Amino acid sequence: MHDPADGGTAAWYRRHRWWVDPAGMALLATLMAALGFHGIWGPFSLLPDGVSPWWALALALPACALALGKRRHPWTVLAAVAALFVADLFTVGGVGTLVVLLDVLWTAAFLAGPRGRRVLLALLGAATVALFLGALFASEATPPVAVFFAVQFGAIFGTDYWWAVAVSQAHELAELHRQRAEDAAATAARDRAEAVQRERETMARELHDVVAGHVMAMAIRAEAALAAPPDRADDRAALQAVRDAGLDAHGALRTMIGVLRRGDGALAPTPGWADLDRLVAEARRSGLDVRFTADDPGALGGGREQAVVRVVREALGNCVRHANGAAVDVTIGALDGAARVVVRSRGGAPTATAGQGGDGWGLQMLRERVTALGGTFRAGPEADGWLVEARLPAEVRA
Repeated sequence: MHDPADGGTAAWYRRHRWWVDPAGMALLATLMAALGFHGIWGPFSLLPDGVSPWWALALALPACALALGKRRHPWTVLAAVAALFVADLFTVGGVGTLVVLLDVLWTAAFLAGPRGRRVLLALLGAATVALFLGALFASEATPPVAVFFAVQFGAIFGTDYWWAVAVSQAHELAELHRQRAEDAAATAARDRAEAVQRERETMARELHDVVAGHVMAMAIRAEAALAAPPDRADDRAALQAVRDAGLDAHGALRTMIGVLRRGDGALAPTPGWADLDRLVAEARRSGLDVRFTADDPGALGGGREQAVVRVVREALGNCVRHANGAAVDVTIGALDGAARVVVRSRGGAPTATAGQGGDGWGLQMLRERVTALGGTFRAGPEADGWLVEARLPAEVRA
């Protein structure tokens, strides 16, 4: 509960109180003996009058020595000091053993758990009753004096017990609040990390779906123009395609930068059915032999419609890079109550930019999109080519 870096007398005392407290109690017992304090439990004393108060040190000093181990063995030390206090009760009646017993009782109550505290409280109650009965029947004390002794004993030791329990519970409450604060901070940090990761994934998807596609299209068209014999018309068409793709990429980047600076808006227009014909036409211009068949896939929400278009776009883009010149069948329709999109390619050859298209992130992100919408996705080689297939239900699974 304290900062170990604190300096000064208080810090020194906290570090050395394990021996400072017993030493101080020994000095107090010696001072009380020197001042003649003894016989505070007079009716219980079995010794004759006139006993020297210095005899109280015979019990007080061993009690102080036992107090050195009160934190390591609180219950053992408490039992031993209580025995010395009882011996002092029936003999000299000094102050030293009383002070030590209060100290070790406080430590035991402070360190004990709920069950241990209940045991201590029961023992205190039993000791108070025993003191009353002993004063009433085993001494010459009158009933009022016996009651006074019992009340005095109960008040002193009960207050000591209550104080220890109150301080211990305050420390436990502070520790609970500290733990809750640490848990809340850890949860907030985890939420921030997850939010940042979601933002990064969103940006990665947008960069891949929009910007990377346009840039790769520029490289492929330029490569195709360089590989073909010089022809003014074809070269100008290739340059026009490169220019258009560059402008599209520039526009997508400006949109993304604007969203990131303002923190609102859409990163890029979402694809829809109207984009399918354009995607097929671009694939044909890039060298693919595309056969496109689209039947009514049923009612699909915006998210699932976008997923279908993204599957077609990613699959055709992969064909352009890895199987240029291939025959590609694109089929969209309905099967068993779900929209089904299949892109199957046969033949073709990879372009020079095929190795620069990433590490399968596009297919992985497609799988995540389709799975999040309750569908299934698979992509892999076939006997004569490559297959990409996705199925999306009309409604998202609950």
